[in-house]
Amino acid sequence: MSKIAVITGAGAGVGRATALEFARNGYDVGLLSRDPARLDSLAAEIRGLGRKALAVPTDVADAEAVDHAAARVEGELGPIHTWVNVAMATVFAPVAELTAEEIRRATDVTYQGQVHGMMAALKRMRVRRRGVIVNIGSALGYRSVPLQAPYCAAKAAIRGFTDSLRSELIHDGLDIQLTMVMLPAVNTPQFDWAMNKMSKKAQPVPPIFEPEVAARAIFFAATNKRREIWVGYSSVQAIVGNMIAPGLLDRFLAKKGYKSQLSNTPKPADAPANLFHPVAGHATAHGRFDSEARSTSLEMVTERHRDAVIAGVGLIGLLSIASLFMRRRR
Repeated sequence: MSKIAVITGAGAGVGRATALEFARNGYDVGLLSRDPARLDSLAAEIRGLGRKALAVPTDVADAEAVDHAAARVEGELGPIHTWVNVAMATVFAPVAELTAEEIRRATDVTYQGQVHGMMAALKRMRVRRRGVIVNIGSALGYRSVPLQAPYCAAKAAIRGFTDSLRSELIHDGLDIQLTMVMLPAVNTPQFDWAMNKMSKKAQPVPPIFEPEVAARAIFFAATNKRREIWVGYSSVQAIVGNMIAPGLLDRFLAKKGYKSQLSNTPKPADAPANLFHPVAGHATAHGRFDSEARSTSLEMVTERHRDAVIAGVGLIGLLSIASLFMRRRR
């Protein structure tokens, strides 16, 4: 009997790549996202791989809609084995230029959307006392950056909610695996679709990885018992660096954080913004950075060797800081 996976945010980007990764590995897939056309094209692609697919247009900010989608998947495909929360929304702007409505919407999608997914999955998995839930975090959930305060806050909140829930599942003696995958910069369409209040086009901070790298890490997380996975050395640097010298990073990002996230290309006057409504367009996992993006990553850090990595990166960081201060004193 085939296993069933549900992927939110499946229409494009990491969600789309993840749905295809599960299908290639023998899963039938429930697809949740707002844009029906993109979901239908993905469902057709998955069926071409010989797997079943069910497209359920869903706004993950709506808890009732997410629960209804889960019920449809179980009714038409079968019991949900794995649920992956990928859907996200962001705004590129300083806090001073954000509205309360924009912050609320980004939070409702990126944070509440994952909570709604967890609750819909758990409602069904608790009955069977087993299952897998993978939440998608970010290095920005540990180390926030300017111009993306709502997104960074939402990713940090997901980590807090996940850790609380994990302890509860252990307490209740349930064989429900709960994992977080912390992603680096990924080449997805979000940098053209996300609401952007700046004058320049948004861009990911290098190194940039293709969405298939993220998808493989997510599938690994779902099929191997890991508490948390950090993908890419840049994620390790950001997370560990913030543990060692958060104040130094505050000042570094104040100086470099704006420019590194904005290209030299002016933003078109009619640039789309998918915060409140999906953007019509070609269904793809990739953004416009294929020429710069890496298709592999040697670094995938799990808790089994995290202490050694933290110690190593920490030592390098401390030596770098010491060297910097020694140069200043000369």
